[in-house]
Amino acid sequence: MANFADAIRSFYGSGLSHGEFYARVDRALELEQASPERLLDILSEENARIPLPPDVYAALKQRIERRAEATQALGAEETRVQTRPGEQRWTQTTGSMSDNDNSMPGDGLERMKGVGDTLNGRFVLEECIGFGGMGTVYKALDLRKLEASDRKPYIAIKVLNVQFRGHPKSLIALQREARKAQTLAHPNIVTVYDFDRDGAMVYLTMEYLSGKPLSHIVRAPGFSGLPFSEVLHIVTGICRALAYAHERGFVHCDLKPANVFLLDNGEVKVIDFGIARVFHKTEEDSEATVFDPGSLGGMTPAYASPEMIEHLDPDPRDDIYALACITYELLTGKHPFNRMSATQARSNGMRPERPPKIGNRQWRALKAALAFDRHGRTPAVMEFLHEFSGETNKPVLIAAAAASGVTLLVLALVGLTFYLASRPESPISSGSSTVAQSEQTSPSVTPEGRDSSPAATTPSTESQAPVTRTPTTPPRSTQAPTTSPPTTPTPTTQPPVLSLAAVTPVLDKVPCSALAASVKGTELQVRGFLDKRIGTNQLKSMMADIPGAKTINVDTQAVADNDCPVVEIFAPYWKRNQEAKRAATIRTRARNAILNEGDPLIVDVKTPSYGSYVYVDYFVLDGSVAHLVPNQRSRANQAPANYEAAIGSLGNWVISAPFGTELIVLLLTPSPLFIPVRPEVESRAAYLQLLQKQLKEMSAKPGSEHIVADFVQITTRPRKK
Repeated sequence: MANFADAIRSFYGSGLSHGEFYARVDRALELEQASPERLLDILSEENARIPLPPDVYAALKQRIERRAEATQALGAEETRVQTRPGEQRWTQTTGSMSDNDNSMPGDGLERMKGVGDTLNGRFVLEECIGFGGMGTVYKALDLRKLEASDRKPYIAIKVLNVQFRGHPKSLIALQREARKAQTLAHPNIVTVYDFDRDGAMVYLTMEYLSGKPLSHIVRAPGFSGLPFSEVLHIVTGICRALAYAHERGFVHCDLKPANVFLLDNGEVKVIDFGIARVFHKTEEDSEATVFDPGSLGGMTPAYASPEMIEHLDPDPRDDIYALACITYELLTGKHPFNRMSATQARSNGMRPERPPKIGNRQWRALKAALAFDRHGRTPAVMEFLHEFSGETNKPVLIAAAAASGVTLLVLALVGLTFYLASRPESPISSGSSTVAQSEQTSPSVTPEGRDSSPAATTPSTESQAPVTRTPTTPPRSTQAPTTSPPTTPTPTTQPPVLSLAAVTPVLDKVPCSALAASVKGTELQVRGFLDKRIGTNQLKSMMADIPGAKTINVDTQAVADNDCPVVEIFAPYWKRNQEAKRAATIRTRARNAILNEGDPLIVDVKTPSYGSYVYVDYFVLDGSVAHLVPNQRSRANQAPANYEAAIGSLGNWVISAPFGTELIVLLLTPSPLFIPVRPEVESRAAYLQLLQKQLKEMSAKPGSEHIVADFVQITTRPRKK
């Protein structure tokens, strides 16, 4: 009789129907003496060898879990106990409830729900789409969205495994995961909505992703690697997600191909921050957090760093090791250490082979990130990305021969400049003219190699050789010497200098606009929001007579008539925000800011370097305004300095008619504008009238310079029939 592993292998090549295959698996399970833990390991090993379809994998996993529940019902329960870090064992206990039993109500005898079942009368589990150490992920139909005719009624639901939800802290674990994921609001990180339970079943709801995990790519039969450009695209998405998390004090702790999702549109999402542990704990965390998800022992040995296996404190370099393993697999189709754990590979003296078709620099980046010693490993994710992508980051040495024959060496810190430009707090990325100023004050070099600065073109009397002249006798003249009349020098006219002082009055006269200008030499750059009836060409003609403006570049978004009152009220505070290098920002996650009917409205906001009160208002085409923050359901709107948050990530707001171009405004004030909170939706005209009055009063008080605003314009469309 075939054992469980043989039964799994019979799925491919045996010609069995699904019913016959599951019958064979059930017979093998009846005869197996292995523990549920070992059966799950066998399933995982066979799936790693040849990937099973997700629904088949989930069905087999469900059978193992039901076997454990049946054993419990007969009077004995096998429980995974962690006796010390790194060691786990199975013990037999009685089925009775002891005084210190921490089992969740209904565990053991309640049937494990799966495809076709409904959670809390709302979420219908339709398809298994993934699985992991914490639970199984399903595509689920949200009946409430379906009732509301939502065009996208599907979400993803992670249902905890039987073993995991039996853990006394499983509900805490899921709540922590939801909280972390909501904190980590980033385009390359999956959006998590909420967590809940249905009886003994604990689950997490999140956005439904259309695509496939990297594990399906790297485990596909015959896979031997992707082109470098495709690898770089995927790795860049992962790096951005990790860098964002690391900046906020989180390490993923279980990064692997199955936790990286490649969407159908090419976007990359990192999922499952389920066992992420804070490595920079705030005072609040140290007081409130009594649960360490690392105590659940969840990790994938093939991608875990030696320090994780040895249970050291989490560090961003743990994720970098896993990232390097994934990158190596994407390039070659093979794990750098044949899927051996890092500690085993280290003890065996293994060294990864150089992947073909990559340069020396990429290979150095991979080797450094794969280092077994944390201190020798690449310290930061973006540093790995810069090295691996081949971007210039080393000094360039330029030699110039001076007239005296002495070699002049100029050190151009190209790499440092690029690195600073890539950082959001960099003066270069925020529009500073640091580089341009340094270039203007540096001596220029002619094509022949001579220094053409004023000092270099002035002859030096000390370096000139003496000149010997032969005296000559001037010819005698009988004519009297004549004196030439003095020559009057021709006055030179200085070209006018372009300045913002000359530009601002012109822009202030443009109606229905919020415009900001910048000047560089004779080039004028104008950006912002402009009345669609005026247009770019007319604006350029209005600025044509500005002294010193030889080149005028305009980058604006058209403002519809109904949004003119909104723009005119917020324009002064928008301009102030632009002058502060966009201290506050609001942006939508939708590609090209286009949202379709039924799409959730999610915007990301960032506050300045000081505490403020946050107001986010959505001005709808029907003449109303919806207050996203604050509102009757969520009244808190006070934010600390440099705070980032996602508004609408719980699916609170969904796009519906009317459709067209609409405006969402972020307003930050030093004190509350309205007490009590405004109703969730109200008349736009009435609100703007009250808002203008409140802003006028606040502007007369100290701290008014901290009133700033930012806009994001979205285009909404009806769903296709």
